[in-house]
Amino acid sequence: MTEPTRTAPAGTAAESPEIDLDVLRTIGTPLDGQVPDVPAPDAWDDRRLHYDLVSPNNRRKFTVIVVGTGLAGSGAAAALGELGFNVECFTYHDAPRRAHSVAAQGGINAARARTVDNDSVDRFVKDTVKGGDFRGREADAYRLGVESVRVIDHMNAIGAPFAREYGGELATRSFGGVQVSRTYYTRGQTGQQLQVAGANALLRQVAAGAVTMHTRQEMLDLVVADGRAQGIVVRDMVTGEIRAVTAHAVVLATGGYGNIYHKSTLARNSNATAAWRAHRRGALFANLSFIQFHPTALPLSSEWQSKTILMSESLRNDGRIWVPRKADDTRAPGDIPEDERDYYLERRYPAFGNLTPRDVASRAARERIDAGVGVGPLKNSVYLDFSDAIARLGRDTVYTRYSNLFHMYSQATGDDPFETPMRIAPGAHFAMGGLWSDYDMMTSVPGLFVGGEVGWGYHGANRLGANSLLSACVDGWFTLPYSVPNYLAGLLGQPPLAADDPAVTEALADVDARIQRLVSNNGTQGPDRFHKRLGELLYKYAGVTRSPEGLAQGIAEIRALRAEFWADVRVMGTGDQLNQELERAGRIADYLEMAELLCLDGLDRDESCGAHFRADHQTPEGEAMRNDDDWCFVSAWESPTTSDAPFVRHDEPLAFEAVPLQTRNYT
Repeated sequence: MTEPTRTAPAGTAAESPEIDLDVLRTIGTPLDGQVPDVPAPDAWDDRRLHYDLVSPNNRRKFTVIVVGTGLAGSGAAAALGELGFNVECFTYHDAPRRAHSVAAQGGINAARARTVDNDSVDRFVKDTVKGGDFRGREADAYRLGVESVRVIDHMNAIGAPFAREYGGELATRSFGGVQVSRTYYTRGQTGQQLQVAGANALLRQVAAGAVTMHTRQEMLDLVVADGRAQGIVVRDMVTGEIRAVTAHAVVLATGGYGNIYHKSTLARNSNATAAWRAHRRGALFANLSFIQFHPTALPLSSEWQSKTILMSESLRNDGRIWVPRKADDTRAPGDIPEDERDYYLERRYPAFGNLTPRDVASRAARERIDAGVGVGPLKNSVYLDFSDAIARLGRDTVYTRYSNLFHMYSQATGDDPFETPMRIAPGAHFAMGGLWSDYDMMTSVPGLFVGGEVGWGYHGANRLGANSLLSACVDGWFTLPYSVPNYLAGLLGQPPLAADDPAVTEALADVDARIQRLVSNNGTQGPDRFHKRLGELLYKYAGVTRSPEGLAQGIAEIRALRAEFWADVRVMGTGDQLNQELERAGRIADYLEMAELLCLDGLDRDESCGAHFRADHQTPEGEAMRNDDDWCFVSAWESPTTSDAPFVRHDEPLAFEAVPLQTRNYT
């Protein structure tokens, strides 16, 4: 596989930001999402009815690879294993339960409508489609809503300790972008508890012999033969051994690419290499510029800070967000009178108040900070204040709801949220973009499926809070166990790809050559230095607010940084040993390719929608201004294999019937 190297004109990256889109990208063939030709509410029932099946006696004849053990991966591996398929499951962690799903805090949505607040599946879909600013599939949102009921019942049954009301009913609370209570939770540890339950279900199948678990194995390439995904190449992170594993189908459940921004809410090891390697083998990448900046991340306190920390959106149920009315106010928050405070979300969006969708809340915070009324030592944050809730509900009730979150904040900052407001700021968090897939979760490479954040379909241009855990569970437990067998049914009688097939040896050789190139490079800078600089570029040019000039400048500077990386990166050690610097170098090399396409996607999409906010497309009130006439489609990108070839954008048109196109209004 050829690795293209695009560079800016020598020494002129910062001086030559002009980008000709017609030179940089071309338009390819339209895409068909394979959505059933029935009304969106009926699509999932229709699809399941017409799926081909594999009989129980034939299932053991098929092997499926699952990469990732988060909620999507553990669910898919456990379900397929219990159905009788041979499953090979891979994770770079030392145990399945360590997958990044553990980091989710606030809750998981479901349209069970147990609270008498007029919730329903239709309202769930309306909130999800509207929250995503009409840039996701309507039929996918219906599947998410329909299966959400089973997800809660299932996760409850396998051991997730959901919070309960006094009478024993499962408790719910609200999240951003909705006006009902449909979020189920386990205090501020929902992801952790769901992940423990899912990992235990997976390990049950490991013990039963249905799933073979491979820990500390990192996927570095996809094996494609005869136009189908038929295996992966992995590196043993302890010994450095590189090997290929073949199968009838591959499921990627490897998470999102938010860490491309360097300082993000994701775990430091979270990365996009598996997804990007699949993309380089032909899987289209959709909507890369759709990145969510979480409004309740902790602000940076130093340039040397390695990451940001997430504080759950659930805190916005009782916390009020405000800034001083005058700039450079140095008074302690408790010394600022009420009439000198600006509760800007309540002022601008009274119907939703502090529970506006994340993209809206983050833009509003960024606008206030840029206006000079930010708080904290670096003036880079806003207040999240619980004093009213404490006075209204009592300290004990607030402690019961948020104890672990308050404790985490205190440990990170040294401040007590009971005594002084939290300080929060937007931070890179969730990727709505991902590998493009059709309605069956299969990518443009037949046999390669996606689940969870590595995909793109449900969330459009902005994910609603608590829909992340839900989409991962729906994919893993209740979608892929139907759609993967439908694909496998057509392969009955075919063995897995031979270990000496030319496609296997080529993929192995490509991985080895890439590793050797990294460890033999005679550079002077460690890989982390390049990652930090890349993150700074992306926050500057592809952050909460973008502009065409900034995105063009970003492309030029990313190209120059990538050329410098390959000329001057230094990786200590060798490839045949435990080598964390090598791991990071490979991931950062992928980010440096990805970042150019992320900026190109944002530059190409000549509108504002959801979290993709272009300064040249906004209403007089500062809200996102969509262009449905020209941009109501998914952009799915094909990367070139040579440096002089353009990127190719393929479009999947989006249609909305149950939830007609409309301008979002949260006032």
